[in-house]
Amino acid sequence: MEKKYPLPPFTEETAKQKVQMAEDAWNSKDPIKISLAYSKDTEWRNRDQFINGREEVQAFLHDKWNLELDYKLKKELWAYKENRIAVRFEYEYRNVHNEWFRAYGNENWEFDENGLMKKRYASINDVSIKETDRKFT
Repeated sequence: MEKKYPLPPFTEETAKQKVQMAEDAWNSKDPIKISLAYSKDTEWRNRDQFINGREEVQAFLHDKWNLELDYKLKKELWAYKENRIAVRFEYEYRNVHNEWFRAYGNENWEFDENGLMKKRYASINDVSIKETDRKFT
């Protein structure tokens, strides 16, 4: 049986660990590595997209980083309880036209008993920025 430690129920310390692990994984920009943190039947809402299962997660992430170049993410624990974690995040990227953006958002996560994320609901807004205004380099 696959397990992704730490397992729920979460403490403040283990919730922060989960958030940092997610930040590190997403900054790797490796869709396969990232997808292994999610249950095989994971359910996502990302902006206006609905994604189901690891294969769709991998395809989504592959497409994402073909469009969002020089991606850099920072996540912060917002709240936790039992098998759920809420985070706020910011990330920066540029598009193929060398225009820079910062995205702000919130995510709600729900984990199964094996520590795999079974639900991820993300609300995200993008703001155009100047390259000189970047926070994450």
